[in-house]
Order: sequence, then structure tokens, then C-alpha cells
Amino acid sequence: MSMNVVAVHAVGLVKDFDTKRAVDSISLTVPAGSFYGIVGPNGAGKTTTIRLLLDLIRPTSGSARMFGLDVKRDSVAIRKRIGYLPAELALWENQT
Repeated sequence: MSMNVVAVHAVGLVKDFDTKRAVDSISLTVPAGSFYGIVGPNGAGKTTTIRLLLDLIRPTSGSARMFGLDVKRDSVAIRKRIGYLPAELALWENQT
């Protein structure tokens, strides 16, 4: 993939849970082929941001694209191209 291809582009992503703002107007562009980390203290909105980018939850406002695809409209196609392993994985007891 060429470096001028944008892997992630988000504009004004906001996520509110009732009266709590979890993500406050994040805008970012990540070129394809680059590596970025999302760091911050507990409760800073890191996981919520990733979940917004994967359309696992819907934003209160703002928009995002991955590989040129709209995360709301093309979430299945996007998920076929990426992997996501949450830090806290829930497994059912007695199943492997």
C-alpha cells in the first residue's frame, strides 16, 4: 500500500454516554503503512475511540473512514481487513 493512502481518517469524533463525554472531538489522519499508538491514563477514551473507529459503537457526532471506507456504512468490509483484540477479553467458563 502506498504511503499516500490514508488508513484512518477521523473528523470531530465525539462520544457521550448519558452526561459523560468519553471522547471529545478527536480528529486524526494515519497514513497507511505507519504505526501509531494511542496512550493515556485509564478512562481517557482510548478503547472508546477504537470502538468508534470499528463501528462497534456509534459516535454522538463526527465521522471516520478507514482505507477510504465509511465506518458506519462499510463496517463489515473494514472488519475483514483488520484485527482487534481488546485488553479485557471475556470468555465463557468451560469453553476453549
